[in-house]
Amino acid sequence: MADTDTVLAAARRTEFGKGAARRTRRDGKIPAVLYGHGNQPVHLSLPGHDTFLALKDNPNALLTIQFDGQNELALAKDVQRDPVRRTIDHIDFILVRRGEKVVVDVAVIVEGESAPDTIHMLELQSLSVLSDVTKIPESLEVSIEGLEEGAVVRAGEVPLPEGVELETDPEYEVVIISVPRAEAEEEDEEEEAEETAAETEAEAAPADED
Repeated sequence: MADTDTVLAAARRTEFGKGAARRTRRDGKIPAVLYGHGNQPVHLSLPGHDTFLALKDNPNALLTIQFDGQNELALAKDVQRDPVRRTIDHIDFILVRRGEKVVVDVAVIVEGESAPDTIHMLELQSLSVLSDVTKIPESLEVSIEGLEEGAVVRAGEVPLPEGVELETDPEYEVVIISVPRAEAEEEDEEEEAEETAAETEAEAAPADED
């Protein structure tokens, strides 16, 4: 969780449309739109490499965007990526102010190991939280250490940093602990075979004579 922000030097875009966007990307820049707080949307181009690095590990990174002598705080609201190359094609930014609270989606990270012979299923990749813009957590850690088959970690049980409030329904299942289906079926088959063998032995045993 950081209260500092990355600075990106931007320029206004005067051309619009798909052709203009392609030319912007060919120049190593990313087309973007900045809006919010009742202001008119501003169309910008951002340095491709610096922007990619700023959002690579933390999609909720607080950014300072510089253009026309202005410094504006912003968060990435929507990042469109090329499905094959995974490069950034376009970004929608929202204006924010220090001290303001926003609702963002934060990634869930599973820590620890569940009980032997069990696996975990991550049902929710992220949780929605309300947080100060300068204190947005980069991730939310969920410990599954030692959890047995059938255990469920719900959204309301995920630890949150001080001052961060959960927006996701607290009853939503985040992580479920189970036994792999193949192993469970093998165990059932083994149990059935043992029961059948026991019944066969019982039937084959000579009856007690009076």
